[in-house]
Amino acid sequence: MLDSLFSSVLATESTASSLSVETFLLCSVVSLALGICVALIYMYKHKYSKNFVVTLALLPIIVQMVIALVNGNIGTGVAVMGVFSLVRFRSIPGSAKDIGAVFLAMAVGLATAMGFIGLAVLFTVIVAIANIALVNSPLGGKLGGAEPKSLRVTMPEDMDYCTAFDDLFERFTSKHALVHAKTTNMGSLYQIEYEITLKDPRQEKLLLDAIRTRNGNLTVQCGRPILVKETL
Repeated sequence: MLDSLFSSVLATESTASSLSVETFLLCSVVSLALGICVALIYMYKHKYSKNFVVTLALLPIIVQMVIALVNGNIGTGVAVMGVFSLVRFRSIPGSAKDIGAVFLAMAVGLATAMGFIGLAVLFTVIVAIANIALVNSPLGGKLGGAEPKSLRVTMPEDMDYCTAFDDLFERFTSKHALVHAKTTNMGSLYQIEYEITLKDPRQEKLLLDAIRTRNGNLTVQCGRPILVKETL
């Protein structure tokens, strides 16, 4: 029974000229449905844009059409390869999950183009379950301790930002590091950013109060660090 999942609904060595309307529509509907599933998998607990989600949903049926046209035709396949080699992405580099979602959509499109509808559905379900499980697992997270935070402090120019808060950091944090410093307001103020890990997250207000009494009640800001977008 399960072996039927790995059988194709298309004839062996089928080409676009030998496809029936019913078979083409069946593969197209499955490609669109699985494309939407791929988009939903990508959207799960991840920041996204509507344009990219729509592209993911349409990518399997586009790949299906390309493979259906070149299947069994070496000359057409080489020509299509040359066309795709000219494609350049004009946008910013995608994250690792963006690229993974694109490869998933392409794999689904390849499977439906070859007629392996059951395999494409089973593969999508497996990836969906694995994605949900891994996203909600501690895999890749911080190993123990509090999350690091970004501390931004404005201070007058006569303060030594390298050592001004050493005693406070020693008291309230387990780790601290100076990230960068810059001058502002015609050089009369410094804007300093530290990366800190609090010993007790509940003492964040105490740390901020201690800093602002020392820097003349100038701006103090504490929050999550700005993460560099990961690329693959």
